Amino acid sequence: MAFFVESRSPKRVTVFDTTLRDGEQTPGVSFTLEQKLDIARLLSEIGVHTIEAGFPSSSEQEKETVATIAAEGLSASICGLSRSRKADVDTCLDCGVDMVHVFIPTSDIQRENTIKKSREEVIAMTGEIVAYVRDHLGSCMFSAMDATRTDTPYLINVLRTAVDAGATVVNIPDTVGVFTPKKMHDLIGLLAEEIKVPIDIHCHNDFGLAVANTTTAVEAGARQVQVTVNGIGERAGNADIAQTVMVLEAVHGIQTGIETTRLVEMSRLVSRYSGIPIVPVQPVVGDNAFAHESGIHSHGIIANTQTFEPGIMTPEMVGHRRRLALGKHVGRHAVRQMLSIVHINPTDVQLDEIVDRIKTISSKGKRVTDHDLYVIAEDVMDIQAVTKAVELLDIAVMCGNHSIPTASVRAFVNGVEKVASAIGNGPVDAAVNAVLNVMPVAVSLKEFRIEAITGGTDALGHVTITVEDPQGRTYDASSSGDDIVLASAEAMINAINLLEYTRKTP
Repeated sequence: MAFFVESRSPKRVTVFDTTLRDGEQTPGVSFTLEQKLDIARLLSEIGVHTIEAGFPSSSEQEKETVATIAAEGLSASICGLSRSRKADVDTCLDCGVDMVHVFIPTSDIQRENTIKKSREEVIAMTGEIVAYVRDHLGSCMFSAMDATRTDTPYLINVLRTAVDAGATVVNIPDTVGVFTPKKMHDLIGLLAEEIKVPIDIHCHNDFGLAVANTTTAVEAGARQVQVTVNGIGERAGNADIAQTVMVLEAVHGIQTGIETTRLVEMSRLVSRYSGIPIVPVQPVVGDNAFAHESGIHSHGIIANTQTFEPGIMTPEMVGHRRRLALGKHVGRHAVRQMLSIVHINPTDVQLDEIVDRIKTISSKGKRVTDHDLYVIAEDVMDIQAVTKAVELLDIAVMCGNHSIPTASVRAFVNGVEKVASAIGNGPVDAAVNAVLNVMPVAVSLKEFRIEAITGGTDALGHVTITVEDPQGRTYDASSSGDDIVLASAEAMINAINLLEYTRKTP
């Protein structure tokens, strides 16, 4: 279903991903060569058309990385960034890239304060550098840096010079994120009439408008979008690939060629490597993107998922899962649905008591996990809701300033005693890794959170854990105690017991 497609909008756009270049310019982010290769491979697998692998002239290490990615034989074209210097272009060419992306500042404020060149000199440099690239390579992207703060007649003059010199695509960057969708629509609409090569759009997110400006540019005639995974990049970042692709595909009916069912996978990989967590409310890929807590919303979702979801974008389309969440706004229908999954069927009176307890806990600012729900149901209904597949017998941890933190665990797993050990970055990490080594089913730790319940050196801590099974289902559990290592191990075991019980329930 497409709500609106403007006559000037293309039926298909290409996706240019700059996670490995602009994304890595995020303060505090630095990918290793192996991590860059992993990201590049997955970007290519999901259908990204061009990957900007880096800025080879910035360092020998960066040059080696770009050359390595270019030699991978990926389906995506590999691009290297270059200033308007022949030496930079030569370095890109030495890497074996498929495209060279050259840029030059065109706004007065950047031109005068960074490269200190006149308007006429910029025009001359543009023609010379683009022609030099085309003398050696079939593809050249030209960027008029800070295009949205460049007066339009001069911008058109620069772009025409680049096209006449052989630029195969021109990029319009909103370098400091100051444009609004209306202004973007007007500018790209004008340029689409004036410039006879594909227009690429690169938007920054300083005012939170990067995705809106990018998709509006496509409506007005842009044929390629520049994006990063999770929107990482300079300052407030860039247009996010998942949001941009889903707006184009689901809202506008414009094809991108991206395998959307792997967007969550892509997002999580880059989050892990960058160290920047995905906030729960992140559109498309965040944990809460398809989560429902409110009683009214949950009731509607149980009846028909399109009541409180877009419908044109489902969790399955992006590799996500729908879930009902517990909190102080939860309703009876959601709680009954969650309990019915494991064949717990309270009476109406018991259900009211369970819901009241959940709301009481949540109103104190505490998170109620799936495991908490079943514990509450056990108490109210006087039953054993979840049988224990794993029972912790013993845990020992050794750590010190001159030793590698090591933990050993002894536990009953489905009635059989098992022993395992593991190392970690600290005692908690080692303990959790050891517990994972005795688990009856492979799981991944998706979230780990520690909160102090009381103050002081003997404070009680509350550990909340989320694990994910091989099918992508998530399970929440928690534990509290004054020994945070033991509480972490117990929280993990609670989550595993919940997973095992749900998995074995018909």
